[in-house]
Amino acid sequence: MPAFAPLKNDLILRVAKGEEVERPPIWIMRQGKLTDLTKARYSTNTSAAGRYLDEYKKKKGTSDFFECCRSPEMASDLTLQPIDRFAGLIDAAIIFSDILVVPQALGMTVKILDKQGPHFPKPLKSPYDGQYSQVMRKEVDVQEELDYVFKAITMTKQKLDGRVPLFGFCGAPWTVFCYMVEGGGSKTFQEVKTWIYKYPFESLALLQKIAEICVEYLALQVQAGADIVQVFDSWAGELSPSCFKQFSLPYLRYVSKNLPLRLKDLNLELVPMVVFAKGAWYALDALCDSGYNVVGLDWLRDPAEAVRIANGRVTLQGNADPGILYGSRDSITNLVEEMVAGFGGGKKGWIVNLGHGITPDVKVEDLRFFLEEIHRVTGTTSKGS
Repeated sequence: MPAFAPLKNDLILRVAKGEEVERPPIWIMRQGKLTDLTKARYSTNTSAAGRYLDEYKKKKGTSDFFECCRSPEMASDLTLQPIDRFAGLIDAAIIFSDILVVPQALGMTVKILDKQGPHFPKPLKSPYDGQYSQVMRKEVDVQEELDYVFKAITMTKQKLDGRVPLFGFCGAPWTVFCYMVEGGGSKTFQEVKTWIYKYPFESLALLQKIAEICVEYLALQVQAGADIVQVFDSWAGELSPSCFKQFSLPYLRYVSKNLPLRLKDLNLELVPMVVFAKGAWYALDALCDSGYNVVGLDWLRDPAEAVRIANGRVTLQGNADPGILYGSRDSITNLVEEMVAGFGGGKKGWIVNLGHGITPDVKVEDLRFFLEEIHRVTGTTSKGS
């Protein structure tokens, strides 16, 4: 593992480990993505930092999205943009990448279409279409297939020079499976519902394969320099409670159980793990016992109620309605004050975030005001900021 500068701001890592801190740390899903609205909210929910900033548009030029991901230098620079823009206000960076690099590693073609988002020209139609067998048989060399991600992480850590920790991430098996079957975003999830109800055995087999790749992918991100990792289950809320227990939760638990084991195999220190299962409000109690240090909340969950359910088992992350950033300054202040109170003041057990990623047309200065209000209401500055 490369040597990196000591962290000057380790606030988010301390909170994730359950320590009491001077103030709650802050980062934002899709942080910085505020001007490039080429299907800005295309539903992979990867928090690909910098994607809406003016700096992003200048840096990206004519390169397409996945070209940016596959260029370690460009991905690194794009990761740093919101850290530079909001210096002292944000307590973590997240690597510029996408959850759909995993299907690409499995041999599937994924494109980002202008004003449409992710598109699989040839999604999985059934277990009998030939492609399913190819995917299941493929032995994925994660180090080779996704080497560009690991190089970007190492380069970013070096450029951060200890300013803030760096998140690695992956999509949860269920969410990645949804994209592989639906071929993109969906309103009805007809294809994936067909799979789980008509082909449950084959669905579970593919979910297990994705989970195994996720473990290796996250482990190698940590080896490259990631300080903390998040698993995004963006489509968890499309499952009923019983189906969540069958098609999502076991694979989230597989990742949380096996990632630490893999890190030990690699002689690496354990890192905090975050799970964000959007829409799965009914599963909060189970998620608190799913092996993760941090459980992310969307904006549909009342903070005080979430604190009551968690009962100190995990750190909570979230959960401002992203739509508040369209509102007045008074509305933002009111929400911040209510959220801080709901999470008990923020000295322990809370990482500030939105309840989902930043949405299109949000102004940079409104996000800045939100961040400044969090700092003002909680009353302190970050360690080393």
